[in-house]
Amino acid sequence: MEYLLGTDIGTSGTKTILVDLQGRVLAQDLQETDVLTPRPLWAEQWPQVWLKAAEASIRNTVAKAGVKKSDVRAIAISGLYGGSGIPLDERMDPIRPCMIWMDRRAQEESDWALHTVGEERLLRVTHNGADPYYGYTKMLWMKRHEPENWEKTKLFLPPNAYVIYKFTGCTAIDYSSAGNIGGIFDMNTRTWSGELMEALGIPLAKMPRRLVESTDVVGGLTEEAAARLGLWEGMPVVAGGVDCGAANLGMGVFEPGVYAAAIGTSMCAALISDKPVRGRGLIVWPYLYRAKELSYYFAGGATAGAIVKWFRDNLCQMERQAEQEGGPNAYRVLDEQASRIPAGSEGLVVLPYFMGERSPVWDSDAKGTVVGLSLIHTRAHLYRAFLEAVAYSLRDAMEATGEDLGSSILLAGGAVRSRLWRQIFADVTGYPVICPKNDAEANMGDAMLAGIGAEVLTYEDVRTWQTLDEPIMPVPEVHAKYDRYFAVYKSVYGHLKEDMKALSVLER
Repeated sequence: MEYLLGTDIGTSGTKTILVDLQGRVLAQDLQETDVLTPRPLWAEQWPQVWLKAAEASIRNTVAKAGVKKSDVRAIAISGLYGGSGIPLDERMDPIRPCMIWMDRRAQEESDWALHTVGEERLLRVTHNGADPYYGYTKMLWMKRHEPENWEKTKLFLPPNAYVIYKFTGCTAIDYSSAGNIGGIFDMNTRTWSGELMEALGIPLAKMPRRLVESTDVVGGLTEEAAARLGLWEGMPVVAGGVDCGAANLGMGVFEPGVYAAAIGTSMCAALISDKPVRGRGLIVWPYLYRAKELSYYFAGGATAGAIVKWFRDNLCQMERQAEQEGGPNAYRVLDEQASRIPAGSEGLVVLPYFMGERSPVWDSDAKGTVVGLSLIHTRAHLYRAFLEAVAYSLRDAMEATGEDLGSSILLAGGAVRSRLWRQIFADVTGYPVICPKNDAEANMGDAMLAGIGAEVLTYEDVRTWQTLDEPIMPVPEVHAKYDRYFAVYKSVYGHLKEDMKALSVLER
């Protein structure tokens, strides 16, 4: 038998799966990690934490499967969007924590880039704008606020590329990770933009010169790495890419015109296209499949599953403790309670902007907000309103895309484990929701990339791996009710936008 490994380095945890060549999952392991938030709207992580988690999840998965290490043919590694990338010194050691996608500190640098380069020029070259989300603005923040660290930085590497380097000794960056940096990547030629790097003052020497497809083998495991992982020296390590793109592949999205949403810590709702999408405020980068031809156009909430986890961790200590003592899953308990609350949570609307907001709102000052509370409301009302908030965010993303999105939505991620949440997504958007039966998400996409990169599988082989559940249909009268609530959701943000900005000023 032959096997493949897929590892995804996520914001809140790193997960590995081992599959056979038919895509059947034999073993998996998850290692949880935390985000550092030293100041409001800052979010960063030390790369050594990612490396340790990746090594443990791979080693544990191989041990759980009980397979011969010689039968594991390859591994691919995807990762969260690492924002600035990890700043590495001349010894390839991390200089500071990595400012990840969630970090919103670089607003002044974003404004400067927009003034210096101009929005039209940025869009023409990179197909992206200026915002603290993008990695190039975080690099500019580091250059301005930490000049000593900037001078020490020899190379910026995204999280998956850093782990691959530690496993193989080889450096490279896949097209999806490079494109997601924005600002300095030319989407027309699929390479670094010397023109914009010069204008922004970001040296080409600080970026990986080797740009690779997500199916390319970056290198083989070193003897030392192989020993730590329980694998064989020289085993191919495949480039992978940005985790939400890998999740789309794992859902079986290989052709243009499919709308799919991956909902984990954040939400990435994307349309894959081979032609420009004229949406409003979308993020664009090369897709992990046919990276020279297909682009990933997405909008999505900075905090999706994160706000639900926040609710559980801060307002449901008894349920968490009961779960830890062998009781029912805390989320399942909350779902059961919220299912008895009518659509609209009896007059509650939540804005899910707990870390500012990226596409399509693009507002670093946006705040998490609860509107409509009264003495009739219970914790169950609040929990349902939190679930509804993420669904409203998805609908906002869909409307911003402004294209033919097809007849249904593919939905994957932690959210799909909740039957209630699936139904809320269908009722809010008005679209049938279809979920993969296998919720391996990005890891399944990684395993596909590993097999193709190692030349033991073709794209035709992996197309058959994913099977889908029956669609969850929207209920027309409930959808009509949510139409009215969605209008309020949009209106509330417009009315509070300036007050949110004033609060941000008070926080500084």
